[in-house]
Amino acid sequence: MFCDILGRDGPMDEPKSTNGTRAVFRTRGLTKVYTMGEVQVHALRGIDLELYEGELVVLLGASGSGKSTLVNILGGLDTATAGHVFYRGTDLTRAGDRQLTEYRRHSVGFVFQFYNLIPSLTALENVALVTEIAERPMTPREALEIVGLGPRAEHFPSQLSGGEQQRVAIARAIAKRPEVLLCDEPTGALDSQTGIVVLEALDRVNRELGTTTVIITHNVVQAEIAERIIHLKDGKISEIQRVEERRAPAELTW
Repeated sequence: MFCDILGRDGPMDEPKSTNGTRAVFRTRGLTKVYTMGEVQVHALRGIDLELYEGELVVLLGASGSGKSTLVNILGGLDTATAGHVFYRGTDLTRAGDRQLTEYRRHSVGFVFQFYNLIPSLTALENVALVTEIAERPMTPREALEIVGLGPRAEHFPSQLSGGEQQRVAIARAIAKRPEVLLCDEPTGALDSQTGIVVLEALDRVNRELGTTTVIITHNVVQAEIAERIIHLKDGKISEIQRVEERRAPAELTW
């Protein structure tokens, strides 16, 4: 829908990965500079990157390396200072506010470190907030079942553990069937055992729904669940590592 609204500005044939899948995102020279008084902070310094259909990618790097800025621009929450980011051949850097709103509403799901659930609503009702405005949503209960929370659907956030609340947030993000799921430190507020359960939910979404999934973390061990690990340092990509044998979340310890 978004491409139909805005039109296509990039090449009609997006790049393909080694296994033949097409690029969902393609960035060229992506740069972000924040001005703080008289100081300029270079958050991104010319990022060239492709992210492909159905893959699970981890953005790995220290705090301040540019991970969140990159994801926010990919998700239409922030704009680039220079360069381009294409979604399915559509140049997001040329999109207006209305087009970006449509893009965020229909094409992208977000999961953040903090769950942002409405305390007065049940898990089912929190997920329903998204399904009521989506074009082709799954039911709220279906989304909760995918993340293993069907039996907890009628519970309020205060009756759920931190890991369960995060899984409700994941269910809310995937209920509209987005093509892309962007996750910013989704286990950052959780202990390792609970974090593994959350990673299992994200891994299941990626495998069963084919959702292109991007996970930000600074935890090297967590990165082993990915197909590719994109290392960021000082606003640049320092290395792109292909993982030969992905590990299941249950196999991780940190």
